[in-house]
Amino acid sequence: MTLPLLAARRCWHAAINPLHATIYFSPDLAKELAALGVTDPVAVNLASRAAAMGAVGPGTVTATFYNYRHDLLARHLPAVWDTVTPEQVLAARLRAADSTLRRLLGPETVESPELAEAADLAMRATEACTRHARTLYAAHADLPVPEAPHLRLWHATTLLREHRGDGHLAALLLAALDPVEALVSHTATGRGMTAKWIKAIRGWEQSDLDAATGRLRERGILDADGELTEEGKAVRERLEAETDRLDAAPYEHLGEQGLARLAELGSGFVTKAIGAGAFPRDLFGRA
Repeated sequence: MTLPLLAARRCWHAAINPLHATIYFSPDLAKELAALGVTDPVAVNLASRAAAMGAVGPGTVTATFYNYRHDLLARHLPAVWDTVTPEQVLAARLRAADSTLRRLLGPETVESPELAEAADLAMRATEACTRHARTLYAAHADLPVPEAPHLRLWHATTLLREHRGDGHLAALLLAALDPVEALVSHTATGRGMTAKWIKAIRGWEQSDLDAATGRLRERGILDADGELTEEGKAVRERLEAETDRLDAAPYEHLGEQGLARLAELGSGFVTKAIGAGAFPRDLFGRA
């Protein structure tokens, strides 16, 4: 990479991923899908993220989501598609993204030239994304680009989020971290989801988390208190560095100045969204 070290990663963590992820904790999404007959919160989450791939079953979603429990997926897929079509879910998700961003950012931000500028920058970065071996990205890349600037920005962050995420799965396999080990070791960094949300959203039991913690201790990744050891920190950093390498093209294409501007604008939007209550307060950390 020719960009400053960690610049792309910081932009992704501070601006791109959280802006996209506002949809998963928005009451607007639940309301939209409830009107179509989908009321279970887990089914709402799964259908909204999987819909771009079509009426897929649990096997496909287990493979592409990586860290969800297969039994949880099998309880809702493909059954949810008997209630609602993927096309209906995608339309509902876009309506929810519209109302969510308008509520979190306010009309003055949604209609601002700065937001339109961020949308243009993010879409420019997506020009260098690639479809091969990136299932979730490729599925979303086939969707039409919305016209409204705030929805174009949200669509672009979706593409960039899934592009990095697909590459991250390859890095997880190389690091020999299974789905639960990946979650537990990420939580130990202080940036991952808390155990409460891992169980609620991903479907794992406390016994699964305890077993993964034991395996990570045996490998020297976690210490007796469940904290990352020096080796554990090195494993996580190698994992992120490999993900950076696999995800470099969009940000190299955008260039240093464009990346810095996207990070500046996007992080400002995210800060405003967080201040408006975009995410549960107990979502991240070690608790």
